[in-house]
Amino acid sequence: MTTALVIGGGVAGPVAAMALQAAGISATVCEARPGPADDRGAFLTLQINGIDALRAVDVDVTGLGFPTPAIRLRSGTGRLLGEVGTGQPLADGTVGVTLRRGDLYAALRDEAVRRGIPVEHGRRLVDAVTDGDGVRAVFADGSTAVADVLVGADGVHSRVRSLIDPTAAAPRLLPVLDTGGFAPPQDTGAEPGVYEMVFGKRAFFGWAVAADGGVWWFANPPWRPGAAAMTDAQWRTWLRELFADDRGPAVAIVDSTAGELHGWESHDLPHVRRWHRDGMVLVGDAAHATSPASGQGASLAVEDAVELARCLRDLPGPAAAFAAFERLRRDRVQRIVRAGARTSGQKAAGPVGRVLRDAVMPLALRTVRRDAQNWIHHHHIDRDARVTA
Repeated sequence: MTTALVIGGGVAGPVAAMALQAAGISATVCEARPGPADDRGAFLTLQINGIDALRAVDVDVTGLGFPTPAIRLRSGTGRLLGEVGTGQPLADGTVGVTLRRGDLYAALRDEAVRRGIPVEHGRRLVDAVTDGDGVRAVFADGSTAVADVLVGADGVHSRVRSLIDPTAAAPRLLPVLDTGGFAPPQDTGAEPGVYEMVFGKRAFFGWAVAADGGVWWFANPPWRPGAAAMTDAQWRTWLRELFADDRGPAVAIVDSTAGELHGWESHDLPHVRRWHRDGMVLVGDAAHATSPASGQGASLAVEDAVELARCLRDLPGPAAAFAAFERLRRDRVQRIVRAGARTSGQKAAGPVGRVLRDAVMPLALRTVRRDAQNWIHHHHIDRDARVTA
């Protein structure tokens, strides 16, 4: 039986392992962290293309979150710029969902374990050597493991990517930071499940009301050095200053949020020159990290996992399978990365850019075809269809 080592235990890793198992390939997930990261990050959206791809491996996580089928965009003055959907529902009425990142990690990991897939923590990859016997992985604790293929699902700062191509370009720093949290129920003027997003005078703010009435929110301040090391008090002071002149509940939402606030930088990968070499291949953010503004990071990772397993199932050997996988995926994901970068740029617009954006966006949203983004959201993978070289 063909064997695989999957490096990374976030979204792409466990799904890749389950998809590979379904294709008759024995997979082991190796995660660098010493234990589960069920409290990592705030929340994310899983769009209908990601939900559909998860169903290809018989996994459904929609019950972990709440439906979020639409987004309302406003200016900092409170003016409604327009409303966009997150894709037409699937045939059974399913729409995109918002869920806690840690809940998604835990559900995918636990399902992989339930299916008999080993998930090993504290396994930080430092090197990999390919030879006639496959790929020998070397870990930080000195241990090794050998498999026929090694799948790099280890994120935007992927070690596997640097092993495939030591001269690979570094991830690109995006012009906005990310922070967010969970506030108690309060009157925000938002309908349950409909995202409200505000292009504020100094920063971008968004929120949605969950099924229990709680407010899940995020903010995108402009990038500044040292922000990742700021304290909770510093973050709160800065956010109050950023949103003080905007109409809306941003300041009240932030002030009512319990616990410590943290922020982090975001990166994307406009172009990864090499996705594979010998018995190693990249999936998810390791191959094509996109701005969080695209809302597609998790969904694209799931799509990758399903497509890679199909290619390894149907084609003779890793070289042919990896080439077909890249052919099936590269154009689509790079197009979405470009779209996400444009959206991030709009969030960081200067004074003149804000005026132009707020003037043009309502017209653009009214004239754009409602199905213009179907190519993103209605991407279906037939897991039973055979892949040809």
